[in-house]
Amino acid sequence: MSLALTPAVRDLLQDWLTHLRGVRGRAEATLVAYGADVGEFLGFQADHLGGAPGPATLRALQTRDMRAWMAAQRARDVGARSLARRLSAVKAFYKWWAERDGFDATPMLSMRAPKHIRRLPRPLTETGAKEMIAGLADQDERDWVQARDMAVVTLLYGCGLRISEALNLSADHLPLPQTLRIAGKGGKEREVPVLPAAQAATARYVRLCPHDLAPGTPIFRAIRGGALGPRAVAKVMEKTRMQLGLPATATPHAMRHSFATHLLDAGGDLRAIQELLGHASLSTTQAYTAVDTARLMEVYAAAHPKA
Repeated sequence: MSLALTPAVRDLLQDWLTHLRGVRGRAEATLVAYGADVGEFLGFQADHLGGAPGPATLRALQTRDMRAWMAAQRARDVGARSLARRLSAVKAFYKWWAERDGFDATPMLSMRAPKHIRRLPRPLTETGAKEMIAGLADQDERDWVQARDMAVVTLLYGCGLRISEALNLSADHLPLPQTLRIAGKGGKEREVPVLPAAQAATARYVRLCPHDLAPGTPIFRAIRGGALGPRAVAKVMEKTRMQLGLPATATPHAMRHSFATHLLDAGGDLRAIQELLGHASLSTTQAYTAVDTARLMEVYAAAHPKA
């Protein structure tokens, strides 16, 4: 498929990505994905229309043009979930463009994404989560590596951090305070309480770590002293869960799911859990906690102010 775009359209796409980076604070990985998705859509329209379209032609696209693109995607075996993501990027681009230049983008914005089954996360049981953390101590002969792996996973489970958030912590945070300010997706910041168990696990690792944890450098280090990567954490958790007979869903992200679900089971407020996880939408938190409608209504009834 040709990706022939006119200079004006290339500039337009770049202006949108610059807007997302500077005003919306989107992560670089998100920008790359958005640029690829919208670039592919524009490239398809160049082939579909018989030549590289300029801005005027792209503003005049009709529903049939959108349907042709979606049909071509499905013909290439693009799944419903991936197509929904790509359509979302295209609609975000057109929404920004229409607001900036004042034209009617209804044919593009009215397109509906194909339905797909949303995969709910699979949290561990409380016992399973504790066994996972304890089992990490048996995976390496070096005390400092054992302590490192246990500290990272304790932060995932005890604070609900994403693996990237835990590994991005720098030595400037040491010793870990009672509350951490975490920069999550899109640069959105949130306050996260740090349990004593997480403070103690991290402090033990710091005492044993043979590398210089200078200010501004990562807390968690690989064997040779570089920054610890998420794949290393996933691998040691995979080895541990196989030894313990835990399900294949016992991944680093599952510890975050478990944090949210266990908090809710203990009577935690769904809105508070949403803030701790850094979710923009309550529906996302509902999915993370695997909460059903009956349980959601129970929480709502207990928390809602009554006249």
